[in-house]
Amino acid sequence: MTSRTTSTAQTTSRWYGILNLLIVYIVWGSTYLAIRVGVREGSGFPPFYLAGTRVLVAGIILIGLAWLQKKPILLTKRELGLLAISGVMLWLGGNGLVVYAEQHVDSNLAALIIGSTPLGVALMEFIIDRRPPSSLMVVSLLIGFGGVGLLSIPSLRSGVSADALSVILILCASMLWGGGSLLQSRKPVKVEPEVSSAVQHLTGAVALFSMALITGEPLPHPVQEALFAWGYLVIFGSVVAFTAFVRALQMLPTNLVMTYAYVNPVIAVLLGWLILGEKITPWTLGGMALILVGVAGVFRARYRQARLPKSAN
Repeated sequence: MTSRTTSTAQTTSRWYGILNLLIVYIVWGSTYLAIRVGVREGSGFPPFYLAGTRVLVAGIILIGLAWLQKKPILLTKRELGLLAISGVMLWLGGNGLVVYAEQHVDSNLAALIIGSTPLGVALMEFIIDRRPPSSLMVVSLLIGFGGVGLLSIPSLRSGVSADALSVILILCASMLWGGGSLLQSRKPVKVEPEVSSAVQHLTGAVALFSMALITGEPLPHPVQEALFAWGYLVIFGSVVAFTAFVRALQMLPTNLVMTYAYVNPVIAVLLGWLILGEKITPWTLGGMALILVGVAGVFRARYRQARLPKSAN
């Protein structure tokens, strides 16, 4: 009886974890579309105000949920400092630059370039750790970054400075998002996930509002569809998907959960094509294929490296 009960509970937990992972697949893949709807011409939403208000409201909701669940919300100076730095890197650098860039480029291009983030993280790890990469890692990085280059060619050849600048900003956003994620993994804090995310959201909001003031953005007067996109980003993009991501990590192997890096760009490309009529060109397909192969190779190389100490014992 006890064995059967345990087996049933494990199966239920596994399926619940998969359900949460599916939420991450779909929702995080769709946020690029929502951002594009929110900031495209005539939307009435300046980019940094869109990102700042979205992140502020999500942060308030998350801290409120943590308080209702009676989770400890007092932080040490070290914890607050680390979360503030990573929050600015993630939300101003990683998200704010994407929102700004999507005024001028399609959501599918933004999603595919951001999909190369694991490549940048791997590169940063080699520099920080001062260790030579494996041959598989080198090949994977070359293939992945080749895909990014392939995607960028049409925008860079267009001769429109806004397009070229947008591609550069998205590349910077990818590196900053990866850097913020790396900081979290290298300098972990003993804080509940909802509290950690809330602090990162709130510090990111301060940075985004500061950027809105520095750049002289007008106050937002969003049209209805832009307001719906904003609400989707707050509730689904920040609150629901983040919670689902945390739950999936608790119930499933990390390698399985991290497959969202493969799926999100594909979802974004399909939604951009279906809803906004964004073109899927040979450049898009070729770049997407190379990035996915490169990211898969990076994960494979990391898996092999993680197993080396165990095999040697």
